[in-house]
Amino acid sequence: MPPATKSRSTTRPPLSRERVLRAAMALADERGAGDLTMRKLAKELGVEAMSLYNHVANKDDLLDGMIDLVFAEIDPPVPGGDWKAELRKRAVSTRAALLRHRWAVGEMEGRSNHGPSNLKVHDAVLGTLRAAGFSLEMTVHAMSVQDAYIYGFALQQTDMSPESPEDFAAVARQQMTDYADALSELPHLVEVVGGHVAEAGYDYDAEFLFGLDLILDGLERLLP
Repeated sequence: MPPATKSRSTTRPPLSRERVLRAAMALADERGAGDLTMRKLAKELGVEAMSLYNHVANKDDLLDGMIDLVFAEIDPPVPGGDWKAELRKRAVSTRAALLRHRWAVGEMEGRSNHGPSNLKVHDAVLGTLRAAGFSLEMTVHAMSVQDAYIYGFALQQTDMSPESPEDFAAVARQQMTDYADALSELPHLVEVVGGHVAEAGYDYDAEFLFGLDLILDGLERLLP
């Protein structure tokens, strides 16, 4: 009689809120948040949909948790340090997180329930501005303009199909052909898009940092 052999374990890791949220993020990264349903998430985890409700109350609670995981990937600024460098770091880190999770850009500030990572990042930004010497009123202005720029730039980048300067240059050249009949009345488009972008392209990273530094330099001039 042959010796008994141990069967390979097929036990899945236990279901937890963390595991549910991570799986939901992976699905949203792949297919978009609009395609995420509790049924599809349960299938991905190999469980019944009803078992998810032991860990998340509903779809909104699921999204709240997913958004907080995105905030957990952001490097918060350190109050008391070089405030411009710290806020620059936070902005770059935020954009990077939004590019990893492109579904999140329209959800980051509109949630009604904020998780601990979300609150930590916001508190750190406010603390950095206050430590730099901004008044309460100017702190609100400064945070508002930064967030509008960061999220707006990320949304614009997500909405565009070209990904590299070379892609943009190719698109610009094609546009010069596609709109040739109308370009005689659009000299500035010809000059900028046809004359510059078609040659140099458009670099997301460089343009983001240009605008970010413009904002931070402008805020510095408003310090007392």
